[in-house]
Amino acid sequence: MDVLVIDDSQAVLAQMKRLLEQDRQAVTSIFRNPLLALDEARMRAFDLVLVDYTMPEMDGVTVIRQLRGIAHYAQVPIVMITSEVSDAVRLAALDAGATDFLDKRTGRVELQVRLRNLVRLATAVRRLDDQASWLAGEVETAVRTLREREAEIIFRLSLAVEYRDNDTGDHTWRVARYSQIMAEALGLDADLCRRVYLAAPLHDVGKVAIPDGVLLKPGRLDEKEFALIRTHAAIGKRILGGSNCELIGLAAEIAESHHERWDGGGYPNGLSGEAIPLAARIVAVADVFDALTTERHYKAAMPLSQARACIAAESGHHFDPACVAAFLSRWDDIVAVGASASAHLRDVPFRIEPWARVPSLPREVPVEAEPREDEAA
Repeated sequence: MDVLVIDDSQAVLAQMKRLLEQDRQAVTSIFRNPLLALDEARMRAFDLVLVDYTMPEMDGVTVIRQLRGIAHYAQVPIVMITSEVSDAVRLAALDAGATDFLDKRTGRVELQVRLRNLVRLATAVRRLDDQASWLAGEVETAVRTLREREAEIIFRLSLAVEYRDNDTGDHTWRVARYSQIMAEALGLDADLCRRVYLAAPLHDVGKVAIPDGVLLKPGRLDEKEFALIRTHAAIGKRILGGSNCELIGLAAEIAESHHERWDGGGYPNGLSGEAIPLAARIVAVADVFDALTTERHYKAAMPLSQARACIAAESGHHFDPACVAAFLSRWDDIVAVGASASAHLRDVPFRIEPWARVPSLPREVPVEAEPREDEAA
């Protein structure tokens, strides 16, 4: 128990120190100068403060008010030591935040008992504060754990979707990172950028309902098959829609609208411009760019510079111009993500990168087929 005593009387300081420390329950620091005492209080967390009212440098009411302005001393017992018994002084001290008063004229026995009670009060306050801090830490840990598990579950589910779509799952990670980079470039707040990053991997969740014969067909899709592929956007909305979870709600918007076009020529609802949810507009750029720059069993990978030009050319047509500008403004970061090897991605600590616990799933049976001219939906 650390106690701070401030009084310009050396005799009072000596008496208080002796009474406080006689039961060995307190370690007392004494100051005659209130300015020096305040400096010490800012650097050291005292559990109990006793302060005189009348002092040459600063009165006790001002000291109390300044102490209460320091975060640690919001709940710490602060007691005024005074022989001033006027209502004006007491009211001023209470208004400044005084917990109690000690009359300097009090007899030795009563003073000793009252000081002992103050030490007990300060001890109880400190225990409550310690318990509150412990509980806050436990809650923070629990919330962090839940968020980490939420992130891991989302990434594992999205990996299953990509794996079924004849991918190793790296597409999911790259789209998530591209989307996060663009969200940051657009100036969105950090929490929303994080939610876009976590929700983006579920953009193609609706493909779980597409028959394998269509989804994994190596050749050209006919008109009926392509129409079936296009239903994955609406199916994704049905899978994810209606959730009370804010993150899943964002994922539902992305799943439904990431194939809408800025000019209104997309699907499933033919939305245009800002009627398309912002997160979906962001993921649309990320998804197409990754599709262009990665090798599929029906096409070769496009060079980065050529894919960049394709994205830029579609500004105001397929894509939101603001999203394209954000994409281009962070080009070096985009390239860095695209160049990262999946083995390296999973070396990142899980608390920083939720993808780190998600395993790499190489295809057991490579698909060999003739090139397919139509783009993947």
